[in-house]
Amino acid sequence: MTRIPVKTVPIDDTYLAYSELGSGYPLILINGLASTMDMWNPPALKQISEHFRVIIFDHRGTGYSGSSDKQFSIPLLARDTAMLMDVLGITSAHVLGLSLGASVAQELALSFPERVTRLVLVSGTCGGPESVTMQPAILKQLLDKSGTVLDVASRMFPLLFPTSWLATHDPFSFCPEIYETTSEEAVARQASAFFTWTGSFLRLDSIRSPTLVLTGDEDLVIPPENSTIISGRIPGAQMVVIPGAGHGLMYQVPDRFSECVLAFLDR
Repeated sequence: MTRIPVKTVPIDDTYLAYSELGSGYPLILINGLASTMDMWNPPALKQISEHFRVIIFDHRGTGYSGSSDKQFSIPLLARDTAMLMDVLGITSAHVLGLSLGASVAQELALSFPERVTRLVLVSGTCGGPESVTMQPAILKQLLDKSGTVLDVASRMFPLLFPTSWLATHDPFSFCPEIYETTSEEAVARQASAFFTWTGSFLRLDSIRSPTLVLTGDEDLVIPPENSTIISGRIPGAQMVVIPGAGHGLMYQVPDRFSECVLAFLDR
């Protein structure tokens, strides 16, 4: 898959970088902590963009997007997403949030309900005291962006993939090449926004968008119990658990990931 052209647009007090592929009804993909848009898995993007106009973007402070002195928060990132939709002329769209992006997607659906047609929450958490948090050692490893890209990847793989899977697979052959960079300061600011988020637990029952909650049963970063909590609170939510998959399920099982998303969105 060739690299997708990147564009930038002004929003609020900064600018966001984004890319588009495919055509049809819009689908906004919201990525995770310290992630950039080139981290979306090309095979999954290819399959999904055969059915939808897919928009991927860098959160403020990450990758090719700009930043400002404004304090990062999950509601701010949700407003950024709504503003990007405005600039692109998108009144409403399907929205898929991954990890931290699932928190942003929840806030988007709660604050701008008319903008979210269908909602997909992948490896997400409701935040706050009701959520199940990751182990401190995992968090420390997750936030360590020191060294080369190879160093960072080598630290990330044991967090993204189950040990049994890593024993028989080369993770580099399952993950895309990463061109974008994010400063350690921006990672820390984004992490602070994620971990100080007061959460959505008490508000989730007001989400009216049809919702799919997707997780792997061996996720170390966002324990799968969180998906059970979310799906139990959103009226009519559908939950799919992929056996043997970790937090990097989009890379580990791209076909299964895409099939789940498309089956839900094409209804």
